[in-house]
Order: sequence, then structure tokens, then C-alpha cells
Amino acid sequence: MADRTVLISGGGIAGPALAFWLAAAGFRPTLVEQASQLRTGGYVIDFWGLGYWIAERMGLEADINRLGYHVREMRIVNDRGNRVAGFGTDIFSDLTNGRYVTLARSDLSRLLFEKAKGRTEVIFGNEIVGLEEKGDGVLVRLKDRSEREFDLVIGADGLHSGVRRLAFGPRREFEKKLGYAVAAFEVDGYRPRDEDVYLMYGRPGRMVGRFTLHNNRTLFLFVFTVDDIPLPTALGPQKEMLRNRYADGGWECPRILQDLDRTEVLYFDSVSQIRMNSWSQGRVALCGDAAFCVSLLAGQGSALAMISAYVLAGELLEADGRHQEGFLRYEAFLREYIYTKQQGANDLPLPWHPGHNSVCSPATW
Repeated sequence: MADRTVLISGGGIAGPALAFWLAAAGFRPTLVEQASQLRTGGYVIDFWGLGYWIAERMGLEADINRLGYHVREMRIVNDRGNRVAGFGTDIFSDLTNGRYVTLARSDLSRLLFEKAKGRTEVIFGNEIVGLEEKGDGVLVRLKDRSEREFDLVIGADGLHSGVRRLAFGPRREFEKKLGYAVAAFEVDGYRPRDEDVYLMYGRPGRMVGRFTLHNNRTLFLFVFTVDDIPLPTALGPQKEMLRNRYADGGWECPRILQDLDRTEVLYFDSVSQIRMNSWSQGRVALCGDAAFCVSLLAGQGSALAMISAYVLAGELLEADGRHQEGFLRYEAFLREYIYTKQQGANDLPLPWHPGHNSVCSPATW
């Protein structure tokens, strides 16, 4: 089989999952991650369906349930913290035969990485800055000025994919902004805790959620409407934007903003989709959010990343060195499914958009 060496950019969800399945299929994957170590923080995800099934096949079910949470209630509160709406979550467990868990995205990433690293070369603190395709491979230039050649290169580096930019063009050509921004951070020792309850509070055009984590930690998630302008990239201006949007909020907003002032780790990003006519170009292909980000509103982004990694590895194995054939079959298998997911986010009537005063949990999107 040709096309044995594969460079994967991105150490989040799709990258480690792809490295695992490629190694299992006899490829020699190398994983490069821009950060100096695995990323922490972010938000929690509801994990079920095909993503859960793939995790089971990787031997991760016990770890996922050990690290995860079995939420029993989604509770919407008013300015005084009184329950005004909500629902129990037993139905989700019943519908999935108990194969449903809420999990920190960073925990899932770490579990996938631990599974992949034994048979994968891993490079932290570096990134791809140049791609030059040759007849039988791709010459890759890295940020540290080194050069290496691989049979294939896969961009699994998310919404802001550097591989997509190098091989296909700037993000603005493929990004569809949905009019929202998302932010999340964690704190120690916050009270009250409300174990296994997802609490949500909303005002027109904005919501904030609180979720109790293990080890005396609490997660806060913000989703709010934004104009079609560039979002701040530095921590200070990001905090300032959140303070301005939530300054008049009731419930626990004043205390949450106090803790925001003290945090040094803040996840902050646009709620966007990536829509492309093709997910491959020669010997370069995209996987997960880099290819088709469905957005926070659609949900199941992590599961879709794992599904796309599984399918891509399988199609490359089946193609037996004919990488273009494998890429095309991978895309043909998933494109309609992904399109349906993206349309679901576009058609979703969010109850907390301007003009409404209620809020719905991202866990139910």
C-alpha cells in the first residue's frame, strides 16, 4: 500500500481519533499540535449515538462514564434564581439505552490522545506553515523551519484550520457566521453547586449557563448575539465584551462576572459553520470541523469529528493507496449527513433570540 505516512494537524477531537484509526489500519500517522500541550477548558458536550459507538470500539466507554456526568435536570431560572421551566433528562438515557453522558470536551480529547499516542509520532508546540505537493508526496514546512515529506496531509485543526487556509484559501471564503458568540470558563469553589443539574438564565439575545464539575469546579457558558464584526482575540477585550453584555443581568450574573475578572483561561469564539464544495485537494484533505463545522447550535460536533475520522481512515484503507478515491468516497459517504446537521442549526428557532425572554440549554440543541 502506498500513502502510508500521514501528517495530521490538530490535537483536539478529530486529530487523535484519526491517528488511532489510521494506525490500526497500518498507516504511520504523525500528529502536530500548535499548543505546547493538550488544551484544557472549553465546555461540556452531550455524547451519544455514533460517537459513543466509536468510543466503545476504542475501549473508552468505562473512562467516559467515569469522567462524565449523568445530568438529571435542565433547569431554567429567572432573575431571582427561581425555577420557571425545565425538564428531566431520563428520556435521553431511555432513548439511548443508557449510552448517553455529558462530558468535558477537553476530557474526551485527552482520552482520544492517550489511545492514539502509543502508535503515533506526536509533535507539540509546532504547526504547518507551508505545503508543497509533489508527485508522490507533500513537502511540509513547519513553524520551527524544519521540513518533512509525507504521503498525505490531513487538516483536523478545527474552525480556524491552518491547513484549510494553506490548501484551499482564507476562512472567510468558507465560513458562515450564525450571528452568535460563545464563551466559557471554569472556577474553583463556586457556590451553590447543584450537582447534575444544568442551570440556564437568559435575557433577550443572551444566555448564561452554570454546570457543576468534578473536583469542586464550576463551568460557566455564555452564548450571545453579535453583529457581523470581528470578535476580540485578546483576553482583556473578550472579558470586556462579556461584562458589557451581561452587566444588567439578574440571577448570579454579578458574581459570575467577578469570577470572570479573575480567570486567565477563557474559551471565546464565533458560532460559525464551515461550508466547502470539496474536502480534499490533491494529497491534502480535511476532517471534522476543519471540513464542515456544524456549529454549537447544531450540536454533536465532537461526535461528528470522530465519525469523520473513522470513515476517512476506513476509506483510505479500502482505497489501498489510491488516496483520491478514498477521499472522494469519504466525502460522498458523509456530505448529505453533514448538510442535514448544518441545516438543522440554520432552522433552529432559538427561544432566547432578541424579543424572547426564555432560554434553552445548548445540551438540547
